[in-house]
Amino acid sequence: MSRRTTIAAALTLASALLLTGCGGTDEPSRTPVGPPSARGESVAPTGGSPFWVDPDSDAARQVRQYEAEGRTEDARLLKRIAERPVADWPAGDDPVPDISKAVRGAAADKRTVVLVAYNIPHRDCGMYSAGGSHDAQAYRSWVDSFASAIGDASAIVVLEPDAVPHIVDGCTPGQYHDERYQLLSEAIDRLKRQPNTRVYLDAGNPAWIDDPGKLVEPLQRAGIAKADGFSLNVSNFQTNEVVKGFGAQLSGLLGGAHFTVDTSRNGDGPLPGEREEAWCNPPGRALGVPPTDRTGDELVDAYLWIKRPGDSDGPCRGGPAAGTWWPDYALGLARRAKA
Repeated sequence: MSRRTTIAAALTLASALLLTGCGGTDEPSRTPVGPPSARGESVAPTGGSPFWVDPDSDAARQVRQYEAEGRTEDARLLKRIAERPVADWPAGDDPVPDISKAVRGAAADKRTVVLVAYNIPHRDCGMYSAGGSHDAQAYRSWVDSFASAIGDASAIVVLEPDAVPHIVDGCTPGQYHDERYQLLSEAIDRLKRQPNTRVYLDAGNPAWIDDPGKLVEPLQRAGIAKADGFSLNVSNFQTNEVVKGFGAQLSGLLGGAHFTVDTSRNGDGPLPGEREEAWCNPPGRALGVPPTDRTGDELVDAYLWIKRPGDSDGPCRGGPAAGTWWPDYALGLARRAKA
């Protein structure tokens, strides 16, 4: 899934796409321990996380392969990903098998499952993660299946990364805006019918939509008041300090809404120098604070690894297709982590 870092870049790409006709990403208690910074300090221990770890993730399988090959140091490093909870992105055709597996595993471990609903029509406005449901009714059916599969499990759902910011930056054509707002609002309603599901509507990152005021009305139209809050920094690299400052401003404009932060790859912050496609497989990045609900900030409900560390952002800088496991990139993130 791609993450734009400037409005101008998104508008340029959107214009090109339009010219070619393309349409198309129970409340746990928190102990205020004060997390480390996204830069320069050791990351938190894994024991503070209430979230489920998939024992058969791509990272876990890669660790087993490295161990079989005698690559013990690489295996040790990659356990920094494999042994930590990462969000599950259920399939766009049928989300039930993925969710059912995650829910069973989380229930057995008495943990909360973290899921990403990412199937909105005209997704990613035709870029690296283009796709999504083919129409509104198909999306409604998909969300209903998604929610039903969660059942009464403890779950966090990050709802539709990019969907609202792509309205704000103009990348999603105007004729789809009203439908998108309606579908997001309906999705929140449906997901919140599950008794132990919390929903966070995505709001991009501060390097993409730099003025939180621009997000207020769009988030309100999309039903943020019915959600548990908003999510920030999904698949991006902005530091915790920057994201929390932005989030606090946006929260104040939304009546005190809480939020989550994706810390999966922000351990060394964003790629410096405003280089082209800085959001897409940037070199030299590192894992950030491990997932935890002990954030030390009353507005931040959790630090989460929403982007699966080691999954490609797209076919840039030598990477495979978006969402494809890339072990070399994963190793780099793990090697540069502070612990």
